[in-house]
Amino acid sequence: MSLHLNRRALLLGAAALSAPLAAPRLLRAQSPLRVGDQRGNARAVMEAAGVLKDLEGRITWSEFPAAAPLVEALNAGAIDTGLVGDAPFTFGAAAGVPAKAIAATRQKQDGLAILVPKDSPIRSFADLKGKRIATGRGSIGHQLVLAALEANKLPQDAVIFVFLLPSDAKAAYSSGAVEAWSTWEPYVSQEEVLAGSRRVQDGNGITPGLSFQAARDDAIAARRPELEDFVRRLARARAWANGNIPAYAKSWSELMKVPEPVALQWFERARTRVVPIDDAVVADEQGNIDLYTRAGLVRRRVRAEDILDRSFAAAIAAGNAAA
Repeated sequence: MSLHLNRRALLLGAAALSAPLAAPRLLRAQSPLRVGDQRGNARAVMEAAGVLKDLEGRITWSEFPAAAPLVEALNAGAIDTGLVGDAPFTFGAAAGVPAKAIAATRQKQDGLAILVPKDSPIRSFADLKGKRIATGRGSIGHQLVLAALEANKLPQDAVIFVFLLPSDAKAAYSSGAVEAWSTWEPYVSQEEVLAGSRRVQDGNGITPGLSFQAARDDAIAARRPELEDFVRRLARARAWANGNIPAYAKSWSELMKVPEPVALQWFERARTRVVPIDDAVVADEQGNIDLYTRAGLVRRRVRAEDILDRSFAAAIAAGNAAA
């Protein structure tokens, strides 16, 4: 009798383990957080700082050549979260991408710049009137040119935009097919250090220097603990990098196959840090939205407060404190 009961208990236990409702819960618990990145960005600094060592199998990374396709992946539900500049994030939000910024990064804006070749006769932004500027449509480089036009009281058609992805923009710039390139790091430091390019305009004083960790609305609802853990680790990694610039520059240069002086220049002057979504970030992002609205690039009303999520501030503060 006891043998029969034991066999029955075992069978019932096996049936419970294989019940249809148990498997989906197990799969959801094990599915990794899908993170979008651009090469040499979040993953590079997090690996260098050693904050990913215990996350094996809990994150899958997707690499994108620029922010625009990363935002498209967010919109399509191919990734849960990704780091993008404020310009592509704003355009995505205006287009209805179901995502919000859960954290921001700030940095000095020397590395967001309009470059000209070292032997170019162009000496100032005003000299670019009628000239061709390569940049990415909807990128922070695009934002920089728009802000510079406003700061110099020039109309949008004072320059000729040539919209290209970074690799194509570099080729056009190097060949002389365009007179200038509005771009970001590491391209700015690469051109300055390796080719002697000059900055005729940078972002200091005219752009806020924001990037955003954006996350899909459904991921914020369903995966908050994982997203909080991710931004905590990212903040810790950025703080570590600022305190260990030579070590990070060496690691990054080996990963990217780029000369170390390029990385040293970038990291020394940028001092990138992760910050929470606060009143200052909201105000700066609203300024971006208003710039694009005046330029006719955003045609529907967008409020910064509606596309930024302040609720991850404690996780970011914990990451910065732990570094």
